[in-house]
Amino acid sequence: MRVHLLLATALAQGNGTLQGPSFLDRALQSLVNGIQFGSIIAITAVGLSLIFGTTHLINFAHGELVTIGAVVAFYLNAAVGGPGWHLIPAAVAAIAVGALLGGLVDVGLWRPLRRRGVGLINLFIITIGLSLFLRHLVLVFFGTQPQTYRQYAVQQALTLGPVGITPRDLVIIVLSVLVLFGVAVLLQRTRTGTAIRALSSNPDLAEASGIDVDRIVLVVWVLGGGLAALGGIFSGLSQVITWDMGFRLLLLMFAAIILGGLGSAYGAIVGSFVIGIVAQMSSLWFPVDLQNAWALLVLIVVLLIRPQGILGERERVG
Repeated sequence: MRVHLLLATALAQGNGTLQGPSFLDRALQSLVNGIQFGSIIAITAVGLSLIFGTTHLINFAHGELVTIGAVVAFYLNAAVGGPGWHLIPAAVAAIAVGALLGGLVDVGLWRPLRRRGVGLINLFIITIGLSLFLRHLVLVFFGTQPQTYRQYAVQQALTLGPVGITPRDLVIIVLSVLVLFGVAVLLQRTRTGTAIRALSSNPDLAEASGIDVDRIVLVVWVLGGGLAALGGIFSGLSQVITWDMGFRLLLLMFAAIILGGLGSAYGAIVGSFVIGIVAQMSSLWFPVDLQNAWALLVLIVVLLIRPQGILGERERVG
């Protein structure tokens, strides 16, 4: 994260020595960092959760959609020989590319395989192969050198009491919350959202009710691809753009989905914020390199207490 703790030091009376921030100040800063990190995970994980809910496909290639969104925006914005667009229109175009790619993958690959009756295990293996192919394709064209966007890379942090946050990171949090709210409205207030929820709950009954399953699944893939691209852009803004950034985020996406409850978009959102906050706040006591490990430990503990996840429904046996 490029949201760092603002060391608002003060001179101690009498000896002129510098004093660092208190534990409470550092905890509040870590909480803000965790909310931002969680919002990025949530943007990427909610689409992955919807895909699993409607198709029961564990899509290992979802991380590459995250990377492609960030890389396309970089090419349009800052790459040598690129058009040099401002980041905002470049981001819009990258989201459109991510949505289009998600739709093309469904129409060109997953739909024919579903119609052939290919098993879920076989589809799972195919997603791993697709992930490796896309990741190394990005590596060939993008390279191994980390990159940044031309705009908003370096900003002075705003000081809000003991907490510091750059305008860029504040916008990431606000936009993420607005997008997630929009997804919730789509799921709860529209016919398409009702069909998505029906398909997630009972695919056979949804199809028997006259729902066009192929169209709804295509909508979910397009939505998931667009959200993944947006999450990649946000991640590239808050950190750097690398050829494997989506793959490194994928484990946390799966952790958030399992923690929140498999197949629940709202659960994925809640799980993402829990993972993000725990990961950042663990650095108050432990090395930063272990922050993801502690987040996954929380996942294990929660599942031992509540196997269906935070918002998941307990399944009946028999």
